[in-house]
Amino acid sequence: MVKEHIPDVVPSDEVSTSAYDNASRELLKPILNHSLRVFLFAKALAAREHSDWASPRRLPLLFAACIYHDMGTSCGAHSPSRFEVEGADAAERDLRSLSVSETDAHEVWVAIALHTSPHIAERISSLARLVRLAVLMDFKRKDALTLTTEEEVAEFEGLFPRLEAEQVLGDAVVQQALKRPEKAPAASWAGVLLKSKLENPDWEGVNKAF
Repeated sequence: MVKEHIPDVVPSDEVSTSAYDNASRELLKPILNHSLRVFLFAKALAAREHSDWASPRRLPLLFAACIYHDMGTSCGAHSPSRFEVEGADAAERDLRSLSVSETDAHEVWVAIALHTSPHIAERISSLARLVRLAVLMDFKRKDALTLTTEEEVAEFEGLFPRLEAEQVLGDAVVQQALKRPEKAPAASWAGVLLKSKLENPDWEGVNKAF
């Protein structure tokens, strides 16, 4: 994909700009926009909660976790691992190449790998919780509606339009699973999406299990 100008919301440190550069080359535009909105929601929530993840020291890792959380949907993701794990692996590998500590890189790995795992992501670490809740906020899930405001949603979607993110993301996960079924274990989110697609092969809208 064509490299684009780095948006002003991306932190200016090396970790964040490198992560954005990788994501902008690998992700479909609707998924890239979704990932940027997830960062904005996570950052806003962290600030409201006076979390250390809103501090300049930790913000690059929060950005990396958010921008990489769907990296496993990219066309270059060919391993048999679930898309969440493949994205987590990519983030950890790239962070370590920038001399991020093993501990910090692993914390980002955990947040990404578990972002589709309800009740686990919210409790295993504060970073995983922020990423998980920010994803729910962007997809307007009812259990996260009280964590944001209509004005905030409008602002973030104005910066990074939705571009049918739900359908594009769901379709990307399913297409991977159709090619490599081992990427979609039955109990996983990808497995649920794949099952729905196989049960509704002619359905052209947002995956019914999204």
